[in-house]
Amino acid sequence: MVPGNDTQVSEFVLLGLSEEPEVYPLIFGLFLSMYLITVFGNLLLILAVSSDSHLHTPMYFFLANLSFVDICLTSTTIPKMLWNIQVQGKTITYAGCISQIFFFDVFGLLEDLLLTVMAYDRLVAICHPLHYTVIMNRQLCGLLVLVSWIISVLNSLLQSLMLLRLSFCTGMEIPHFFCELNQVVGHACSDAFVNDMAMYFGIVVLGCPPVAGVLYSYSKIVSSVCGISSAQGKYKAFSTCASHLSLVSLFYCTVLGVYISSAANQSSHASAVASVMYTVVTPMLNPFIYSLRNRDIKRSLKRIIGVPMMYVPVVLELKKCP
Repeated sequence: MVPGNDTQVSEFVLLGLSEEPEVYPLIFGLFLSMYLITVFGNLLLILAVSSDSHLHTPMYFFLANLSFVDICLTSTTIPKMLWNIQVQGKTITYAGCISQIFFFDVFGLLEDLLLTVMAYDRLVAICHPLHYTVIMNRQLCGLLVLVSWIISVLNSLLQSLMLLRLSFCTGMEIPHFFCELNQVVGHACSDAFVNDMAMYFGIVVLGCPPVAGVLYSYSKIVSSVCGISSAQGKYKAFSTCASHLSLVSLFYCTVLGVYISSAANQSSHASAVASVMYTVVTPMLNPFIYSLRNRDIKRSLKRIIGVPMMYVPVVLELKKCP
């Protein structure tokens, strides 16, 4: 490869998930299916929340925002990968790569922050039920979402602008199916020490507090629920946060699994395959989790589409049996 600065580089090469052409049709069909399920599933969830006045509560307001973020997160990466497979190409422009990094970081961090906000919402609902409507008012809910957006955009803007100072080599190959920040920085031809420090600083400052917030919220929730005397009361309290706990577990376990597997294997290809979990699978499963475990959502969906559940009606019919 011939060294060149960032003004001379016009495109990068995305190696994708596999270099074997015979598996491309399988990858294309699989990811197209998952992308369509993600988009339509989350759109249906947003429609259910917005069209039912009974769901105009803080919990479902945050859920609708999370569904919107999931659509945007997958739309940042999957369409480009599908297009490259369709045209049998592997390139992405320099500007396209920087843009992809910016939007992926925005929506990735935003999902993390929204899950933390939703954990706080469940904390107030269970630990302070009599003051819930007063504490979680419309102004606070809107402010929490707005602050999450501002933090995500500013962090992503900083990381993306810092990429512009790096020099890259012409024909640089990225062993991933999309432009991921650490992959691009790690393959720069110039010194990336400042960029690495900025990434680590962002992980510590913006990554650790949300995790700590979720852990604190659920520790208080468990403590409060354990103080309830009746078994029925405990079940009702836990059922209100079961769906969110499933989302949190799925999100953090997949992200943690990606970094553990990439660190253990020391393989960029293994990291690319593992990252499919939190970039595609998690956003696809979110509407399933909330739809299957939430009676209010199922009732709203039944009113909209006329069946108990669009995704898996057979499963719901089986659940009716004793």
